[in-house]
Amino acid sequence: MSTAHAARGSAQPRRGFDELAARPYADVLIIGGGINGLATFRDLALQGVDVALVERDDFVSGASAASSHMIHGGIRYLENGEFRLVHEAVTERNALLRTAPHYVRPLQTTIPIFSTFSGVLTAPLRFLRHGGGKPRERGAALIKIGLVIYDSFSRGGGVFRGGAVPRHTFHGRKRSLAQLPELNPDVRYTATYWDASLHDPERLALDVLRDGRAAGGDRARAANYTAAVGARGGQTVLRDAETGAETAFAASVVLNVGGPWTDLVNLALGDPTRYMGGTKGSHIVLDHPELLAATGGRELFFENEDGRIVLIYPLKGRVLVGTTDLEHDLADPILCTESEVDYFIDLIGQVLPAIRVDREQIVFRFSGIRPLPGHGDLAAGFVSRDYRVESAPLVGGDTTVLSLVGGKWTTFRASAEHLADRALALLAHPRRRSTKGIPIGGGRGYPMTERARQQWISAHAADVPAARVATLLDRYGTVAGEVVDAIAADDEDAPLVHAPGYSSGELRHLAATESVVHLDDLLLRRTSLAFTGGATREAATEVAAAVAPVLGWDAARIAVEVDRGLRRVHAADPAWAEASAR
Repeated sequence: MSTAHAARGSAQPRRGFDELAARPYADVLIIGGGINGLATFRDLALQGVDVALVERDDFVSGASAASSHMIHGGIRYLENGEFRLVHEAVTERNALLRTAPHYVRPLQTTIPIFSTFSGVLTAPLRFLRHGGGKPRERGAALIKIGLVIYDSFSRGGGVFRGGAVPRHTFHGRKRSLAQLPELNPDVRYTATYWDASLHDPERLALDVLRDGRAAGGDRARAANYTAAVGARGGQTVLRDAETGAETAFAASVVLNVGGPWTDLVNLALGDPTRYMGGTKGSHIVLDHPELLAATGGRELFFENEDGRIVLIYPLKGRVLVGTTDLEHDLADPILCTESEVDYFIDLIGQVLPAIRVDREQIVFRFSGIRPLPGHGDLAAGFVSRDYRVESAPLVGGDTTVLSLVGGKWTTFRASAEHLADRALALLAHPRRRSTKGIPIGGGRGYPMTERARQQWISAHAADVPAARVATLLDRYGTVAGEVVDAIAADDEDAPLVHAPGYSSGELRHLAATESVVHLDDLLLRRTSLAFTGGATREAATEVAAAVAPVLGWDAARIAVEVDRGLRRVHAADPAWAEASAR
């Protein structure tokens, strides 16, 4: 029987909330399904702890979904003198190149410099000014010093394309323009170093979730669309965001990993904390072949005169441009404003003046809030990107609430280990193993050479064409083996007309196995359709129809999901937000 036929005759996938309500207790309850919450979930599951996780929306749909798609050491954090954080971040970057090679890949990064002593990038040694005064441009001399420090943290950093992480290089104007001809001809130098790209942040996070569930079995439960809404009798009240049903959930330790919303979670639990002070970062994605070619396959990374870091970054056949760093009130919509778009277009013109960029070339906008600690009057660029853990009792009981303040994508494993250790100490539960070096999801057994890649493809191409297997391997890592099997078992699998590269059986498999509740879960987080500009109404309708048998959607529900999905895809676009409000 095909997957599609089986889905029509069987119950829908069980909701995570139902599993929690059926057994409303665990040793640890994690609130927040971003990358830090999911990594802590995986860590505790590996220790044999009975752990549950809840996320008020979809997994990895908040701050973790608004990243710059990089795994990086954070060269600019040297400006604050955050040597510990940069060293940890470089170490974690190098580890992720080995444990998650399907999504984390080497990224050549070039800094254009326009003078010897007052260049574009001020970040590397701004800490010498201790965050005071107006931002000043920095030139080749200080950038050189910063990169020497950065290189020193990478020593012994492990395998990077089969060898050590390459050291930075400096080139003068002639060679810089020979390598990147579209650069502003006023450039005097370029500095090039290596970090890492994160091709699919949401899919990597879902791999972390998958690994946690596999490690813990029935003792590792996770529910999306489930909110922590209060505390009663020493227990946490959970609410199903879809049905409104509630259950009181008992746990010895509650971990608040709510990111920018940490204070709001604590307020719901009866503790009005003031830990957080996040800033907004926006990005645009351009379908612009000329701009894509001008990058030469590299990220261009520089600092504007106002002190903001800017990146122009080729990814998935598109160009990602970001980011801003603006104060933001969580009560306001999180939008990529027209003034931010103007700012990005202007900056592209400064670095690549011969290339024209129009708004019509923008295929996706996204914006999010960084989970930074409260910082008073300190400028956003000088706020620490490090993390800490705060402790308080849950109102009305003996449960301890630990709140993670800060945290970033690159250091998710390390911060999760730190938070998990605090929880293990409270439980008097010994750590069984470290998460260091453990492959993540489709990174397990991922072929690292062309010969190994071809062997893997051939081994999985009995019932699915080799070219299709290759695409799936790139998309999911070795987890693609399960997707290939699902497609082969689905006799109604067919390529999607309006979403090239995807097929109906593939999407049905994702809907059945990856906690999909709404169409936007697929458009934004289980696939790259939104990011690449492929989430048109026609594509959304086709995707919804493909997964309807699995999720039990009728024609009316498909129409509702398409409208909701498109609103979510364009949530950061002020024009869509205004139209939706009418």
